[in-house]
Amino acid sequence: MLRAGIVGLPNVGKSTLFNALVANAKADAANFPFCTIEPNVGVVAVPDERLEVLAKISRSEKIVPARIEFVDIAGLVKGASKGEGLGNQFLANIREVDAIVHVVRCFDDDDIIHVSGSVDPVRDIEVINLELALADLAQIERRIERVRKQARNNKDAQAEMDILERLSAVLNEGKSARQVSLSQEERESIESLGLLTAKPIIYAANVTEDDLATGNDWVEKVRAVAATEQAKVVVVSAQVESELVELSESERQDFLNALGVEEGGLKSLIKATYELLGLRTYLTTGPQETRAWTIPAGTKAPQAAGVIHSDFERGFIRAETIAYSDLVETGSMAAAKEKGLVRSEGKDYVVQEGDVLLFRFNV
Repeated sequence: MLRAGIVGLPNVGKSTLFNALVANAKADAANFPFCTIEPNVGVVAVPDERLEVLAKISRSEKIVPARIEFVDIAGLVKGASKGEGLGNQFLANIREVDAIVHVVRCFDDDDIIHVSGSVDPVRDIEVINLELALADLAQIERRIERVRKQARNNKDAQAEMDILERLSAVLNEGKSARQVSLSQEERESIESLGLLTAKPIIYAANVTEDDLATGNDWVEKVRAVAATEQAKVVVVSAQVESELVELSESERQDFLNALGVEEGGLKSLIKATYELLGLRTYLTTGPQETRAWTIPAGTKAPQAAGVIHSDFERGFIRAETIAYSDLVETGSMAAAKEKGLVRSEGKDYVVQEGDVLLFRFNV
């Protein structure tokens, strides 16, 4: 299962947001730094309205959505890259996730202490990003020391030195490894370094309920920072989300409508995280269950079948495929087949978002 780490300075609303994400999680949320020391982990469902629709068509007994694991990582502080505030432990936790959700405080509240004494999301982002960059620089410098001698007469080592030096130059400018133009092959060659600033990132701008629909000046500043590194911004209100958890589905929608928003910020955040990781969903449906399956973009049919079971991939014959919209429009698989909308796809077929699939295979 893919993992997204929730990071930020202390007292920006990370644990409150995490509790709302997993609904029944037990992450502590309190008004003092380092409330979270050991990372809390929760598994959340990816919202997908298509599952309910398909389940009705197939009269499925149950629905199984796609899932993402979120990790609530303790608040970072200035000096974390040198061990301040248990920084080494926290940085190690970040190194283990696939993507970063950086929670940024975009609200003022005298009752909630800010670790720096005032609200300034741009400064807060710079503090976190600097610590991650310094940790990456230390990692790169250690690697350069090992590779330098080999690079004198080894072409592979020379190529690696070139990549390391390009990364070092950008990080020394206060930028992230995400902003270095690397080929897929080059990125794969440095994966073992586990660079923190190479991980895809979403900025979660945490606002009050009054600013959830419109945002505020602080949110616009976060968007300006995100634009420089082609990162996404999702506006959330951790406090609103913590209240929504206690409401029924109909009450939640009434509450959100009263705030002037169609869906809660957490739904947007989960969807954005899923997209950020370059994931796609294909669907299977039948009387027993309707389920969403997660695959990387560009996955071919046999490998998509292998997500269900390795036997499906080994014995793959073909995939009976129909677009979700076509199945819904016709109302049943039988009707779709009569209209010629169900296709038979072979081993080279690249599975598309929203495909409804039935795999044929030899045992």
